[in-house]
Amino acid sequence: MIRRLMTAVALAATLTVSAQAPERPPLVVGVIVDQMRWDYMYYYYDEYGEGGIRRLLSEGHSCANTMINYVPTVTAIGHSSVYTGSVPAFTGIAGNDFFVNDKSTSSVRDTTMLTVGANTKGGRRSPHLLLATTIGDQMKTAFDYRSKVVGVALKDRAAILPAGHCADAAYWWDTESGHFVTSSYYMDKLPAWMETFNKAHIDKRKNFYETPEGVTATIDLAIEVLHREQMGKDGVPDLLAVSVSCTDAVGHAYGTRGKENHDIYMRLDQELTRLFAALDEQVGKGNYLLFLTADHGGMHSPKHLREHKLPTGGWDNREMKKQLNDMLMKRYGAANWVRVIMDNRVYLEREAIKAQGVSLSEVREAVAQRLREDDQVLFACDYDKIGSSGIPPILKERIMNGYFSHRSGDVYVAVRSGHLSWKFGDDYIGTSHGAWNPYDSHIPLVFMGWHVGKGETMRETHITDIAATVCAMLHIERPDCCIGEVIGEVIE
Repeated sequence: MIRRLMTAVALAATLTVSAQAPERPPLVVGVIVDQMRWDYMYYYYDEYGEGGIRRLLSEGHSCANTMINYVPTVTAIGHSSVYTGSVPAFTGIAGNDFFVNDKSTSSVRDTTMLTVGANTKGGRRSPHLLLATTIGDQMKTAFDYRSKVVGVALKDRAAILPAGHCADAAYWWDTESGHFVTSSYYMDKLPAWMETFNKAHIDKRKNFYETPEGVTATIDLAIEVLHREQMGKDGVPDLLAVSVSCTDAVGHAYGTRGKENHDIYMRLDQELTRLFAALDEQVGKGNYLLFLTADHGGMHSPKHLREHKLPTGGWDNREMKKQLNDMLMKRYGAANWVRVIMDNRVYLEREAIKAQGVSLSEVREAVAQRLREDDQVLFACDYDKIGSSGIPPILKERIMNGYFSHRSGDVYVAVRSGHLSWKFGDDYIGTSHGAWNPYDSHIPLVFMGWHVGKGETMRETHITDIAATVCAMLHIERPDCCIGEVIGEVIE
């Protein structure tokens, strides 16, 4: 009887200790492939090797119906949403570029900072405009700031926003100097190993972003960071955030088909194979938690669509800006009423409106009404009246999620499907993104590794669910503006 009692006490103690110290992955690796359409997982499938994307699909759990739940679908918002689990309405990251206090800025520009690693302006960046915490920030606070958090990309915003506010470092490509740099936000001087790395990776080609070598340089640095920072080795979970930017540059320049697109995805697959092998070696196969996703997709090029008799076109936003200004001048007096049309948003000149003594709401409605008269426009609405508009619910919700007051402009405009929101010539072979349509908003999402069950989920999930799921697997609180839900099917 005594022996049984002692056994029961010992078992209870074991369960108590287990509950207090849950298992956690020693390393989380996030990979964002810029402008990777969901169907690229399968379009090139027969040509992928066994160790890259095929390995992800065979060993991991694919969330095959992952959608972006806001507009515009652009890089800065996508990268911030993946790691905050939130949308522009809460994060403040309203686009790649937007206005703050009527002054134009990029999502990460910070003139109070200095470039570290080069005598250029390319490093004057920080996450100060991001108004939410990230996965990495939550890891830092949960583990008393012992977690290592590093972001790596060619694009500044793609390294900085995923890494978050508390990151140890973020490194991105500076075209002027032809190598990777960082900001004084993170450090005063590059590590010695980083200076050595840069000497071996100098490339001053202006089109470096469009080359397979850009993919290789990104993964080279990710692996170097993995080794030099000894990530996943000290018993405290770390985060390595990697973004591949070249796929976006190629899509913009050459479209979604053709040799250039094929070659960049073949190189991506090869480099993912190399990254996975390095992770297996350092942390152990199955011991790290990895996810791969995209910040947005991309429309097939208008040239491709025309050749196959599919609806397409280009809305001339510059001509529309001129027409809107002419209309408003006739109605309210001489002034520059419209500042810019960008990311399917009309930004009005607030100071001009105030000086003329005209109601902002009245000008917004006049603009929206004129836009609705354009046969290439499906919907247009004053942002403050979206809730009561006749816009279909699926688009209405995404517009509202993507709106941050004083940064997102005044009127949202949705053009026809298959149309780009700017005019182009007949010989244009590239493409773009930003719309609500599945070609821009349906993205890949595959988890692999630590406690991930193999399989595929067809239930609709969202880009904002990634952070919630990762934090649940880490047994830490989700980011402070997270609106996502845990994808329970992923967890074994």
